[in-house]
Amino acid sequence: MAKAYVSTVLDHSADAVWSVIRMFDHYAWAGVEAETIIEDGRKGDQVGSIRRIDYGGRVLRQNLRAHSDAERSYSYGFVSEPSIPVENFAATIRVTPVTDTGKAFVEWWATFDCAANRDEIVKKLESGGFAVWLAALREIMARGAA
Repeated sequence: MAKAYVSTVLDHSADAVWSVIRMFDHYAWAGVEAETIIEDGRKGDQVGSIRRIDYGGRVLRQNLRAHSDAERSYSYGFVSEPSIPVENFAATIRVTPVTDTGKAFVEWWATFDCAANRDEIVKKLESGGFAVWLAALREIMARGAA
């Protein structure tokens, strides 16, 4: 099983960061310019909800597998075919307070199986995915999204 992992520290409280990212149907904070909705009238923090992301004619569907306000985290996987050649994809994003500074430690990771190009896929997820999306979160937080 492969693992892609990225973390960062943001100059905001964990609660402030979590308030921006906690809803599964809200993905603009990651700089993803797409229509994002939760199917079947469910809520964006309801485990089992399906997030439908429509961008550039491509539709991705992801299911919310876990959501915890206490842990400031959620986990999700793909319902539709992933945008990368992987199987058993499971991702988690978590926000933890840095106790001595009051800042937020944000980490995002995914585990998955792949038949080939393991290192390439890990690098693509880390540098072309999670790192880019966390940089967008940093920008939004700096502009006062919280």
